[in-house]
Amino acid sequence: MTDTAEYVADAAKVAEQNDAFRRNACLAIPYAPGNPILMGQLVATQAIHAKGMPFVQASLAAIGRVTDFPADNDPDGFHDFAAVEVAGTTVWFKIDLFDSPEMEFGSEVPDDPARTYRVLTILLPSDW
Repeated sequence: MTDTAEYVADAAKVAEQNDAFRRNACLAIPYAPGNPILMGQLVATQAIHAKGMPFVQASLAAIGRVTDFPADNDPDGFHDFAAVEVAGTTVWFKIDLFDSPEMEFGSEVPDDPARTYRVLTILLPSDW
């Protein structure tokens, strides 16, 4: 008999990992002792960089401190998207979960840090 049950990621675990990754990438907050170092990278769009380094730094600080993830913006519970206000400008962040640093495919097991590569993108709504 074949097991046909579909894998469902542990949303709370993914959210916890995404929060830790975001805080580390944006605020340089170390991972808690005993927790894995999460693989990934931080990128910002040209439009974010065009606003200057003080804006980039303020965006990182604001994104690193996000704690509110309303269900309408976070339906899967992964804490992978939010909007913040920085100097009167709306800034978005999005975390995408890939299977490897080559970023060819989405992660099949996003709650397994050994098999998930995160990309945190900072962008303006107009970049979308």
